[in-house]
Amino acid sequence: MIGTDIQRAADLLRNGQVIGIPTETVYGLAGNALDAVAVSQIFAVKNRPSFDPLIIHTSTLDRIEGYVKEFPRPLRELAEAFMPGALTILLPRKPIIPDLVTAGMPRVAVRLPSHPLTRHLLEQLDFPLAAPSANPFGYISPTTAQHVANQLGNHIPYILDGGPCQIGVESTIVGMEEGKPTVFRQGGIAVEDMEKLIGPIGQHEHSSSNPAAPGMLGSHYAPRVTVVQDSPEDLLTRFAADRIGLLRFRQKIEGIPDNHQFVLSATGDLREAARRLFAGLRQLDSLPVDIIGVEAVPNRALGRAINDRLQRAAAPRPN
Repeated sequence: MIGTDIQRAADLLRNGQVIGIPTETVYGLAGNALDAVAVSQIFAVKNRPSFDPLIIHTSTLDRIEGYVKEFPRPLRELAEAFMPGALTILLPRKPIIPDLVTAGMPRVAVRLPSHPLTRHLLEQLDFPLAAPSANPFGYISPTTAQHVANQLGNHIPYILDGGPCQIGVESTIVGMEEGKPTVFRQGGIAVEDMEKLIGPIGQHEHSSSNPAAPGMLGSHYAPRVTVVQDSPEDLLTRFAADRIGLLRFRQKIEGIPDNHQFVLSATGDLREAARRLFAGLRQLDSLPVDIIGVEAVPNRALGRAINDRLQRAAAPRPN
C-alpha cells in the first residue's frame, strides 16, 4: 500500500489507476490528466464535485507548452523564477486537456512539483498527472503518506511515500485577470516575492460555486469538529475547558488542557507554522472536543496562506 517503488507507481498510472503521490506542498491523488476515465476516478475517490477544477502536474516548462495555447510574459517570468516549486499557473488550455479536468472552463491550472520522488515519476511518464490533495473533499489536506492511507487507503492501490511535506500548504495559484497578474489562491509562494519580480499582483475573491481555479471554495480544509476564530476567553463562556481544542501560533494559554492545544511554531517561524498547520488541525480533530478555536498568524509571506486556510476551515459549511 505505502512504498517508494517509482516503477510500480508509474505502471499503475499507465494502466489508468489513481494513486497517492508526495509533493513539497501536500500529498496528491494522482491520475492520468489526459484520460477522462482516470480523472473521473479521482473525483469519485475524493467525493469531489465536478464543478471544482483540478491542477495538472508535469516535469518541465517545455512540457507545459504541449497543453496550453499561450503563456503570457508575466506568468512565464514567474514560472521561470519559481518552478519547479509551490506555484500553479492558469493558462488557456489546448483541446488535449479533458473538460472534466477544468470543469469545462477555458483555462487549465499547471504546476511543476519540486519533490524529487515525484519529479522522477513525472519524467518517466508521457502524460501529465491531475492531482488534487489526497483527502476526502473539503477535509484537512494530507502532509504524510500515512494521512493518505488513513483516509483513502481502502480506495487506491498504492501511495508513493516521499516523507513529510516540506511546505505543508498548497501551491499559490496565479493567472491573468483583465490583463493583470492575479492571485487566485494564496499558497506556498509569497505574493511579496512574486511582486519583487513582476510588480503589483491582484487578488481574486473566493468562489462558493463554480470556482475559477482549483481550491477557491469558501469552505475548505476543514476538520469534522466545528472551527471558529473566536478568542479562547469567549469560548470558555460557552464550552467546558476540556471540550475545547486550540490551534495557537506561538504559545499555549492557561485554562485549557495542555494536550488540547497545538502550537504551530514556538519561535514564530511562518515556514514551520505552515508545515505543521494541517497536522495540527488533524491532531485537534482527533480529540474529544466540541469546538476548535484557531488563532491567526502575522498576515505576511506564508502567513497569508495559513490565514487563508484558517478562514476557510472556519467558514460556514454548505448544506
